[in-house]
Amino acid sequence: MNGNKTILSVSLTALFLISTNSYACLTSEIESNDYESTANMDVCNNTTIAGNLSRNDIDWFEFQVSQAGTIDISLDHHRRDDFDWYLYQSNGAAVAQGESSNYPETGSYQAPAAGTYYLKLTRYKGSGWYDLDISFPEENTPPPTGCDYGDRPSKPGSLKTYIVGSSNDSCASLTQNNGAALLMGGGSDVDAAFSNRVTPHIGSSNDVVVLRTSGTDAYNDYLLGLTNADSVETLIIDSRTKANDAYVNWAIRSAEFVWIAGGDQSDYLNQWQGTSVQSAIQHVFDKGGVVGGTSAGMALMADSIYDPDGVSGAISAEVVTDFCHDTLQFSSRFISIPMLNNSLTDTHFQERDRMGRATVSLGHHSNNFFSIAASEATSIFITSDGNGVVDGSGEVYVLRETTQTQRQSLSCGQPVNYLNVLRTKLFSGDSYNVITHDHNGSEINISINGNNNNFYDPSNPY
Repeated sequence: MNGNKTILSVSLTALFLISTNSYACLTSEIESNDYESTANMDVCNNTTIAGNLSRNDIDWFEFQVSQAGTIDISLDHHRRDDFDWYLYQSNGAAVAQGESSNYPETGSYQAPAAGTYYLKLTRYKGSGWYDLDISFPEENTPPPTGCDYGDRPSKPGSLKTYIVGSSNDSCASLTQNNGAALLMGGGSDVDAAFSNRVTPHIGSSNDVVVLRTSGTDAYNDYLLGLTNADSVETLIIDSRTKANDAYVNWAIRSAEFVWIAGGDQSDYLNQWQGTSVQSAIQHVFDKGGVVGGTSAGMALMADSIYDPDGVSGAISAEVVTDFCHDTLQFSSRFISIPMLNNSLTDTHFQERDRMGRATVSLGHHSNNFFSIAASEATSIFITSDGNGVVDGSGEVYVLRETTQTQRQSLSCGQPVNYLNVLRTKLFSGDSYNVITHDHNGSEINISINGNNNNFYDPSNPY
């Protein structure tokens, strides 16, 4: 093994264009990391890394142990998959491994001294998401400061941007590990969510960035007024080359609020996942800023993302007839938002009758998952302690399993028969804690039986 690293990935190169004072822990795997020489770095002690293993994929990570001590490894994944890990020092064979059929796949190693270690993840069978946690002796590292990003890089001519306000970094003071998320269900935007939730969290005279792969600068003046921002900049990032550009990286990282417009979440994932856009958004959340989006942008906030890449959008009346309907596809998380661990999302909810879709999607995940679904013109703002508050003219719904839930028939090729899923309904001003599930909304149990023409029980689950 060769411990000298050559960073081949453009996305990793862009990641280090910022000052070392803006250091942030790795929270999402960055491709391509298929070899030891391209291993993901910035691995921090006890910081979950979200990733994805696909066919022929191998993921490598590098971390520094500061002194002799215990290295604990936990690799969580879907119960249908079988992923393994192998721990290496700078040279030689694996010193520890986890290659059973367990989930999570756990194990430990007693490091004899300080040094560089490498972790390799492989798939024995299956493919999909994983959450990797590594505990090891680590020196204290300076947290992100939210400042000192240097001068704005020059903008490439192919990149379309629109900015109102100052082009300089406002250099705001945020509270690390106090990030928040704004989830909006599409349709008309919710003014109060920006003025009454985002602005008090980040303060006035800060920088806002709007991300999209197509569209206009329609958000610029709107958000400038509602957030009293120093600047609002819209970036049209429609290629992976642009997503790895130094200008894009700087503009996002130096912002305090990142807003992802509606569009196509599959297109967003195809253009942005594994690039500087992904790591820069994560940086904003980690330093205490706000990240969020509407419609497709809300989809990207989930732990497991509904991703209809290359297929038609899933329709409730269709997916209930076959648990493994080919329109139901999921991708691993794009942003690591701890209070949204084990979350799914859905949008345009009541207007497009997506209760069946959201419930069947829940059945595709372990019973500790929950779904946040928002109707149009409605939002929920969630802070780091899990507390969420609803704004807007519609409803937010939360679906989750309880001890009463029965997975009677969740089998490929068979109609869904899924009983007593707890549905909580929330209106503007209502609150819901996504960690404790305490709330002041209204609850009912709903069931899905895909053998029936009216597959909902009660017949109106909304």
